[in-house]
Amino acid sequence: MRITRLKLSGFKSFVEPADLIIAAGLTGVVGPNGCGKSNLLEAIRWVMGEGSPKTLRGGAMDDVIFAGTARRPRRDFAEVTLFAEGVDTQSGRIAGVEDGDVEVARRIDRGAGSAYRLNGRDVRAKDVALLFADAATGAHSPALVSQGRIAAVIAARPAERRAMLEEAAGIAGLHVRRKDAEQKLRATEANLTRLGEILADMDSRAQALRRQARAAERYRTLSDRIALAEARTMFARYRICIAEEKQAGEALAQSEDGARAAQEAQLGAAATARAAIDALAVERTAAQQARDAVTAARHRLDRLIAERQTAERRLADLADQLQRLDRDEARETELDRDAAAASERLSLEAQELAARIQALDATMPDLTARIAILDAGARDADVALAQAMARLDPSTGRLSLRRAAASASSAARVARAAAWAPDRAACA
Repeated sequence: MRITRLKLSGFKSFVEPADLIIAAGLTGVVGPNGCGKSNLLEAIRWVMGEGSPKTLRGGAMDDVIFAGTARRPRRDFAEVTLFAEGVDTQSGRIAGVEDGDVEVARRIDRGAGSAYRLNGRDVRAKDVALLFADAATGAHSPALVSQGRIAAVIAARPAERRAMLEEAAGIAGLHVRRKDAEQKLRATEANLTRLGEILADMDSRAQALRRQARAAERYRTLSDRIALAEARTMFARYRICIAEEKQAGEALAQSEDGARAAQEAQLGAAATARAAIDALAVERTAAQQARDAVTAARHRLDRLIAERQTAERRLADLADQLQRLDRDEARETELDRDAAAASERLSLEAQELAARIQALDATMPDLTARIAILDAGARDADVALAQAMARLDPSTGRLSLRRAAASASSAARVARAAAWAPDRAACA
C-alpha cells in the first residue's frame, strides 16, 4: 500500500483546502517550527481512525477543527481525504472495495461527531481500521514515526516489538479480525446463555400456564354446575314466592278490613278529641284573662303601696322638720332682738308645714279607701282564678286558693298599717 495524495480542509492549521502530492521516492516537507509539519502526520493518523484526542495533542476531538484567529473566523467542520494505491483487500472482505486505488475520507462537524467514506460510500470506523490493518498499517502503526517515537521504538518491550513484527509480516489485520471474531463469539455465548435462561423461564411459565389452564377448565366446569344449581334454586324460590304471594294477598285483604274498622274508630276518637280541645281552649282563654286581671290589680296595688310608703316617709320627714323647728325656736328665743325677723319667718314656714300636714292627713282616708277597693277587686280576681284553675286541675286550684288567702291576709295587714299611720301623724 502506498499513499499518493493527502487532501486537507479546515484541519488544525490548514484552514484553506490544501492538497499534498506524495510522489514516488522520497517526499519531504521543510519549514520552521510551528508551520504545521506535525499536523500532516496527525491528519494521516486521524483519517486512519485515531480516536484519542490526546494522541492528536488536543483535549477533545473537536480541537482538530480550525479554532480561528484574530483575522480568520473559526471553521465548523474539518475534513481529510487520503488517496492510496496498491491496496490488497484480501478477496474483497470489505463490501464495495476492490483491489487497487482507494479513497478514504473522514469529516467531523463541531458538536456532531465524525463520519467516514470509502470510495464515496459511507462506512464504519471499524471498516476503515480493518482496511488499513489488512494493509499492515493503521493509526497506531510503528511505521508512522512522530516526534519522540524513535526512542520509544528502541526501548520497546517484547510485546510491542512483536506487534511491529506482525505488522511488518502483514498479519496485523488477522489479529484484528481474530479479536473481533472472539468478541462476537463471547457475545454469542452470552446470548446463548441468556437464551437458555429465557427458555428455562419460558418452560417454568409454560408449566404454570398449563396448571392455570387445567384450573380454568375445572373452573369452567364448576361454573356450569353452579349456574345450573343456581337456576334450579331460583326456580324453587320462584315457586315459593308465588305461594307466599297468595298467602300475603289473603292476609292483606284481612288487614284492609281491620284497617277500615280502625280508621272509623280513629275518626270518632278524633272528633271527640277535637271537641275536648275546643273546650280546653275556651277554659284556657278564660284562665288567661283572669291571670291578666290579677296581674294588673297586683301592679296597681304595688304602685299604691309604694305611694303610701312615700307619703309616710314624707310625713316622717315633716315631723322631724317640725321638731327641729321647735328646737330652733326655743334656741332663738334666747337670742337678741336682731333674730326676731328670722323667727317670724320660721314661724310662718312652720304654719305652712302644719297646713300641708293637715292637707295630707285629709287625703289619707281617701287613699285608704281606694286601696281597700283595689284589694277587694284583687281578692275577687284571685278567687275567680282559683275556681277556673280548680276546674282545670284540682291541685292547681288549691294552690290558687292558697295564694288568694295569702293576698287577703296581706291586704288586711296593709289596712291596719293605713289605720295606724294617721294616729301616728296626729301624735307627731
